[in-house]
Amino acid sequence: MEKKVDFLVKWLREQVVEANVQGLVVGVSGGLDSAVVANLIKLAFPKQSLGVIMPIKSIPSDEDDALKVVENAELDHIVIDLSDVHDLMIEKIHTILQNKQAYTSAQARMGDANLRARLRMSTLYTIASHYHYLVCGTDNKAEWYTGYFTKYGDGGVDLNPLVHLKKHEVQEMARFLNVPTEVIDKKPSAGLWEGQTDEMELGLTYDVIDRFLAGETISENDRKRIETMHKVTEHKRKTPTTPPPFSS
Repeated sequence: MEKKVDFLVKWLREQVVEANVQGLVVGVSGGLDSAVVANLIKLAFPKQSLGVIMPIKSIPSDEDDALKVVENAELDHIVIDLSDVHDLMIEKIHTILQNKQAYTSAQARMGDANLRARLRMSTLYTIASHYHYLVCGTDNKAEWYTGYFTKYGDGGVDLNPLVHLKKHEVQEMARFLNVPTEVIDKKPSAGLWEGQTDEMELGLTYDVIDRFLAGETISENDRKRIETMHKVTEHKRKTPTTPPPFSS
């Protein structure tokens, strides 16, 4: 694990040099993945790294856990509550859609969740521009493969250091980095509403996805579900689709 951490820290430093910037910033949610990235950027740039905590009507315990992470890592941090901005935007959007008779309650929850992720992305880039930092993402291999992230939200980043680590490997790295135990042991969740968990939304456990990614045998139904998720979310892992050049 020490070699993996050293490899990622070196890689992060190289990316900053190549981009001719000053350091790194990450959104810290109180979850496992962002906790690991917070520690990695602190190791890479002890004096030029920043954690940003961005509650949006969030569960109070998530913000508490995020503060524990940055304080434990001794990472410089700021807190920006985006709840009022989110309320203003979602109310205005929904009102206009209702007037156009295009609003559907079935899509409202997902649209709300994606807007939160995109507000956080915009906030991180606005902050990063002032510091002259790159924005670090927190998606692990399971999330990246299944597309369990918001396009141009938490997927809108400059660097994705955990993209080759399965969920259990991220947990192992977290223990090596002395991430607070309560953060390591909590159920993975985007914190979108009380009781929401990643595995409930995925319809799969991270253990099953990790075993699939490792080439191990899983049930046929789970295999098909994972492969379908990968296929339908392929657009999230690509740059925008463009037409071929015009022929003269």
